[in-house]
Amino acid sequence: MTGYPPTDVESWMAIFQKCKQYGLNHVRFHSWCPPEAAFDAADLLGMYLQIEGSTWPNHGVKLGVGQRIDSYLREETERIIKTYGNHPSFVIYALGNEPAGRWVEYGKQMVGEWRQRDPRRLYCSASVGGGWQWDEGSQLHVRGGARGLDWDNHAPQSADDWDDMVVEGKGIRGRKTEPSTVEEPWVTHEMGQWCAFPDLDERSQYTGLYKAGNLDIFADLLEKGGMSGQAKKFLDASGRLQMLCYKYDIERNLRTKDYAGFQLLGLNDYSGQGTSLVGPLNVFWKEKPYTNRRYWTQFCNMVVPLARMPRFTFQQGDTLRAPIEAYNAYWGSFDEIDCSWLVTADGGRIVSEGSLGKQLIPIGKQNSLGEVVLPLDTISQPQKLTLCVRLQGGLMSNQWDFWVYPKDDDTTAIAPDLIITDTLDQQALDALAKGKSVLIEAAGKVRFGNDVKQTYLPVFWNTSWFKMRPPHTTGSLIDASHPMFRLFPTDTWQNLNWWELVNHAQVMNLSDLPADYQPPFQPIDTWHVSRKLGMVIEANVLKGKLMMTTFDISSDLDRRHAARQLRRSIINYMQSDDFRPTLRLEPKVITRLFEHEADPVNMFTNDSPDELKPSFN
Repeated sequence: MTGYPPTDVESWMAIFQKCKQYGLNHVRFHSWCPPEAAFDAADLLGMYLQIEGSTWPNHGVKLGVGQRIDSYLREETERIIKTYGNHPSFVIYALGNEPAGRWVEYGKQMVGEWRQRDPRRLYCSASVGGGWQWDEGSQLHVRGGARGLDWDNHAPQSADDWDDMVVEGKGIRGRKTEPSTVEEPWVTHEMGQWCAFPDLDERSQYTGLYKAGNLDIFADLLEKGGMSGQAKKFLDASGRLQMLCYKYDIERNLRTKDYAGFQLLGLNDYSGQGTSLVGPLNVFWKEKPYTNRRYWTQFCNMVVPLARMPRFTFQQGDTLRAPIEAYNAYWGSFDEIDCSWLVTADGGRIVSEGSLGKQLIPIGKQNSLGEVVLPLDTISQPQKLTLCVRLQGGLMSNQWDFWVYPKDDDTTAIAPDLIITDTLDQQALDALAKGKSVLIEAAGKVRFGNDVKQTYLPVFWNTSWFKMRPPHTTGSLIDASHPMFRLFPTDTWQNLNWWELVNHAQVMNLSDLPADYQPPFQPIDTWHVSRKLGMVIEANVLKGKLMMTTFDISSDLDRRHAARQLRRSIINYMQSDDFRPTLRLEPKVITRLFEHEADPVNMFTNDSPDELKPSFN
């Protein structure tokens, strides 16, 4: 609103109260020191502050090599601690963010000096990522390395933790020393950074100095791609995936015994560096439409029930076995607390429930509460279920979705007038000319769209700042009411049941299709480009009907339960009276998807087509 940080206590009270409402107890000031009003507000609310020297010395500036930054940081540290050192909220001081040079030696000397001069807080050489050296001498390690989700290469689950990487130091690369254990507290550096699509309605909130010209650009790109009417749906679908990623990222930290905590890069969005839409809150610290603190504090709070789910897709006859534990960062232990669980289907119908008895939950992590064991042999219809663990009758609760699919009983009969192929070959064209239906399973075959790199996880930070580093997509918008999903229960967004179908899967660029066509499954492109994408299209072609998909619904179906069920649902749909495409396409449009290859987008260079270059004038 103003172009400078608030200097009144009331503004900082509002910000810190929002942080506390979202289950956080401290705030890191990334490479800067706030005005005294922030300390006053934090003192009143009991918020811990990590203050940093005003440096990010790795862009041509380095520490410990004789540059002016060395003396400046010494002088600035002296001023900061002299001015604000008496505030009880000032509990951590770090010299800055992600330094370069001989920063370890410089930081060790500085930390040692200030530990002697003013031991009222913890001192840290710097807040750094996983690739930085080990900051020997620090009283607190604010580090990356052991953070994030490894779902690009492994199926989602909530059974793992970072124990080995934290205790043995495996999450740290390039450090000079190799201690077998980490004795000082270790807090995760800049966790999260999972993105959502822009909220274009947010522009009306810019009533001060700044105008949301960036959002105007993103709105123009969306309109050019024929998707201006989908902005709110993109926001909702991408936002729900964002919340899911934060949930499982934070829970993994809470399951790790020797992790002392975590720092998000931001609870709210950051409008700099190309627009980083990483928060459940917008830049004004207001809730976005797709979430609220009640949902967030299930997994980010003083006390959190946790379930170690081995996977999230099952088939009939499997048994769900989920060890249950609790994270407790409250002021003391809980004795004789009631622990219970229930499994519900969509609509809230209770499928099963049970008690884990009365439990002692001491302060700390990995407090075992027992195990949920649920045979799934009676579940014969595909459905989404939800496991909910409740403490003290629901005073504290958390929940996890999972899916159960029927066994493969080879009952999916394929009629003679349904032709299945992997390209629009002559056999397919002949069948369409005769009025038959054709299913093209084109996974890995399409070229028009192969410049878009998709994983299950959404964009990290933003594609502009990282010059179109993949992934490029931010979840998917799904028409859950479409009859092709009748036998494949789905949300309107890319929940965990879609992982094996979308992770590293190819998308189609649908820019050659009519502008008003929206596919039933639509990956959401980076907002810096906004290409219309799809993984399913259906159309009338010649005298027949065609469905084409880049989902892999043919390989390893004995173990890929979701893919097997989606194939069954698609074939069932194509052989029903509901298969009545409204779109008509010429065969050459389909052929072009296999033959045309788009130029990759390289942000802000002359390699990008002019029509795809964002302008930040």
